[in-house]
Amino acid sequence: MPQSPTTNWSFQPLHRQRSGSGYHQHVLNTVPETAILTTPPPIRKPLTIQIAGVAENKRRYIPARKKPKSAMKMLVDTEREEALNLQIEFEWVLRQEVHAILKQLRTILVECAHRFPVPLYENEGKKTEKFILTVSPDQLKAVLTLTGDAITQADISFKLCKAPSQTQRTSITQDSPWKLQQVQDAANHLQTAINHIDDVDDSYHFKTSDEVLHVIGNILDALQRGRNSLLVPKKKPIDELIKGRNMKSLVPNLPEDLAVSFYLQSHKLIIAVYQLLNNQGTMRFDSRQAEASVQWLNDVLLLLMNGQKLCQQLKDKISVFSVYKDFTVGSRSPSALSY
Repeated sequence: MPQSPTTNWSFQPLHRQRSGSGYHQHVLNTVPETAILTTPPPIRKPLTIQIAGVAENKRRYIPARKKPKSAMKMLVDTEREEALNLQIEFEWVLRQEVHAILKQLRTILVECAHRFPVPLYENEGKKTEKFILTVSPDQLKAVLTLTGDAITQADISFKLCKAPSQTQRTSITQDSPWKLQQVQDAANHLQTAINHIDDVDDSYHFKTSDEVLHVIGNILDALQRGRNSLLVPKKKPIDELIKGRNMKSLVPNLPEDLAVSFYLQSHKLIIAVYQLLNNQGTMRFDSRQAEASVQWLNDVLLLLMNGQKLCQQLKDKISVFSVYKDFTVGSRSPSALSY
């Protein structure tokens, strides 16, 4: 069958297509698996960056992943931050709050001084008050006048244990007043506390907690002694009472087995009468007492207590910083902490 010029070779068998004219057979050279490769790996050219017309070669690097902070390192950093904040607050307390509290404390103590019946901080003193101290039924009665820190007049009557029907009478006159030493002692301690505040100049900058604690300690000590002078009267043996200087103020003088005592305890003025008794060779004493409330004593004790509370609050606050004894104003590296 004659071949048509439009013969479609796609219908011819494969071996006839390969044997036809125009077909070039390509033979692939095989390489043994054990052969060594001699072709080097391709060379990677560095990245070329064009900056303002100048070519610059830079190598690309993958940044190393940052290691997370250890728990100990985070704890140390936290403690350092807390220490720095504590120091900043400490400096503010030293420069501002201490002086503000001392000024407030002085106002309280001067007000307390004005309540005393003796001359103290522009207080003229010599305040006169009348009191009636009695125990019914007429066992003991005292009508007295208190001027400043002394009883300037008193009429005293009491019944004896040995003879209940007998009434003993005596008195105190202005010529020989009965001195209440507790009032003057308390006023002196209050004066000392105010002096400790006045010794601190307003422009002075405290540098350590020890300085503040020293000043506050002195003030607290003076205030405590002042309160104790009014709250806890000194106890004396009856022999000392009988021979005491104040017993000479009584007119007429009492027998040697009798003693009278005036004292302050808390907000009360108290009179006590003591009588020595000999019971078959054994000496003992019997006593009676009467009391009256004194308003200025109550005011003084309240103001002293308020002053003590204010001092204690400042002392407690400063004591928090006293742990960091190496803190000094202007230092930013607290050496009290060791890591």
